[in-house]
Formats: sequence, structure tokens, C-alpha cells
Amino acid sequence: MENKILSNGVYVAALTPLQHNLAPDVKMLAQHCRYLLEQGAQGLALMGTTGEANSFNVEERINLIEGLLSHGIDARQIMLGTGCCSYVDTVKLTRHAVAHGIKSILLLPPFYYKQIDDEGLLNYFSRVVEEVSEPGLEIYLYHFPKMTGLSLSHALLEKLLLQYPRNFVGMKDSGGDFNHMKSIAENFSGFKLFAGTEKYLVDVLRLGGAGCISATANITIAKCVEVFNHWQDPQADALQAELTEERNIFEGLPFIGILKQYMAYLSENPQWLYVRPPNGLVHETALQKVIEQMAKYRSS
Repeated sequence: MENKILSNGVYVAALTPLQHNLAPDVKMLAQHCRYLLEQGAQGLALMGTTGEANSFNVEERINLIEGLLSHGIDARQIMLGTGCCSYVDTVKLTRHAVAHGIKSILLLPPFYYKQIDDEGLLNYFSRVVEEVSEPGLEIYLYHFPKMTGLSLSHALLEKLLLQYPRNFVGMKDSGGDFNHMKSIAENFSGFKLFAGTEKYLVDVLRLGGAGCISATANITIAKCVEVFNHWQDPQADALQAELTEERNIFEGLPFIGILKQYMAYLSENPQWLYVRPPNGLVHETALQKVIEQMAKYRSS
């Protein structure tokens, strides 16, 4: 039975603005989230890789979510990253989320230990579902082998869907391998596949996928929404080509640093330049190259 909270579309892997002491600036984040939603984003992927989630402790992440909701951001438009190395921390964050109305969860596998088999991952994910014990919990698996060193196999997905068909409802595929996305779409009908980059937005939608969840959508959101709104129209390929060009300007650079620097440039707000170690900013020459290359898209 269809029971998915989030609609298809473009979700922004939102940056987390920080204060000078490197604590999250909840008010500024709420303003940024409202801007993204006003631009047409279907929702927000918060506390993911781009949001520097794993640079914050559990209490900071809890306080951030409470603060954001208190500023009027709709819990039903949030996909919240709660994945930690410790399943105990993951359970605590996920319980807190669902208690506050956020039932769409973006879940990393435990990412420190390597050479983990499917049974180990199944045990981890099963414990999260069983201990959170929320019938309405909807989990989107976060497939990002470059960062986690772990791949989520078809066999593992089959087991999770067999045991928890209402809880495991989709995936963010940030592997960058379109053939992998295609295999998920073809083998798991009804499983909501989101590409981890807007480069594959039209292609994933044509496969029956749900859309994209993108870091660079912090910048490219307007074009992303235009592509999503017209993906079945004759101009879809031309719009996608332009969107891909914009995305490619940022490719190869550390997304957290360059996106915050470009946001600081666009908004003329240097507060965007605060980044938690070990992440940092890119060299000024790289930033200037991005600014120059993006100029034609900002004026169009």
C-alpha cells in the first residue's frame, strides 16, 4: 500500500550556516530553507553530507531541528539525516525526529568499519527500525560508497523490503554511477529513487524515479525546478543540458567549502564562510573561476 510522505521532485541538501563560534545559526538556516522552498523545492534534505551533519554531536543536531521547527519550517517537507556510526545515536536522533513530526529519514549506513557484510548492515538497520518503533517511519537509504566505503547491495535491499516494506521506501543514490541508479529503478518498482545530483534528474525521472537530492541545488534550485516541471516536455533535454553545465562548474571541488563561499558571494554575507573543521574553504582562485563561469547563468 502506497504510504510515502514525500512527493517526487527536487530536494535540496541544505547547507548549515554557522555562527562565529561554529555553532549552527538556526535563524539563518530557517531563512535559507524558506528561500529554497519559495524557489519551488519540494523539500529539504537536512543534516546530510553538505549540511556537515557528522561534524555535529547528537545534542547539537537535536537542538538544530527543534530550533528550525520553531521557526516555522514544515516537518512534512524535511528529509532528515540521522545516520551515525553508533546505532544507539541513530535511534536517539530518529526517535527525536519522529516525535517532532519528521518521519522521512535519510539514513547512512554505519560508515567507520569497512569489510562489513550484508548481515551486519541488516542487523544495524533492523535495530534502528525496531527500537524507534514508529509505524509511520519512512527511511530513504543513503547510498554513498565514496564517503562510506560501503555499498548497499540488491540482496540487502530485498531483505529490508521483505522485513520492513512500509519503512524502507526509497534511496538517495550519490554513487555517481547511472547504471547503478538504473538497476535500482528496474529491480525495485515503487521504491523512490532520488539521484544524488541534478545531472541525472531527467534520466532518473524517465526511469520512473522520484527526482534528485542535490548539494548544488543550494545554488541551482531555480533551474532544477524548471527541469523537473518540464521533464516530459520537448525542451527537457535542452534544459537538462544547461542544468548539467551549472552543476559541472562545481564538480571536483569540496562542495561544503565552495558552496558556502559562493553563497557568501551571492548574498554579500560573510557569515556563510564559517565551516567546521576538518572541512575548509577552497583557494580564492578556484572561487573566482566559479564566479566567472556562473556569471552567464546568473544573468540569464
